[in-house]
Amino acid sequence: MSDDPTDVRAFFATRAADWDSRFPDDGPAYAAAVAEIGLSPGDSVLDAGCGTGRALPPLRTAVGASGTVIGADLTPEMLAEAVRAGRLGPEGATALLLADVGGLPLRDGGLDAVFGAGLVSHLADPVADLRELARVVRPGGRLALFHPIGRAALAARHGRQITPDDLRAEPRLRRVLAEAGWRLDTYVDEDARFLALAVREG
Repeated sequence: MSDDPTDVRAFFATRAADWDSRFPDDGPAYAAAVAEIGLSPGDSVLDAGCGTGRALPPLRTAVGASGTVIGADLTPEMLAEAVRAGRLGPEGATALLLADVGGLPLRDGGLDAVFGAGLVSHLADPVADLRELARVVRPGGRLALFHPIGRAALAARHGRQITPDDLRAEPRLRRVLAEAGWRLDTYVDEDARFLALAVREG
């Protein structure tokens, strides 16, 4: 599919209502990925491209009552499903933003971490968009790029082959992240998951 924001919004708008039922078993994988970020109570974290909010409950658990969790997505229908699924927790526990990750209404350096599930392949300008995520994270903060299945399994699901120029291929992703102000720290690409952890350069 296209990575143009208008096309991405249209794609997910028509699939929002049954999105979770298509992938009913992904919850534990999301929780495991969140656990690897290394969040602490009181931290502030953004779920960038949060969709139906599957990562929001484990993120909220990780940062505790004194922390801040923000979910941002450019598709209103996906945010509505996050609300309907009860993933915001108690009133005020999670904030939702209708926003493109390429232009976030957040202050510089205000976050400790960003989580992005299935995000990278939908970025219109990967370097610029990842640089925007770096802008809102403090130096030394973390970025987790996650998918509940690996590159080969995802490509097979869509009838494609993985290629070296895939943005999620380690050499290319490392370069793109470096251009955007991140240092790739950990890279895992196996059938059961994809997880790249990066650190915000000072």
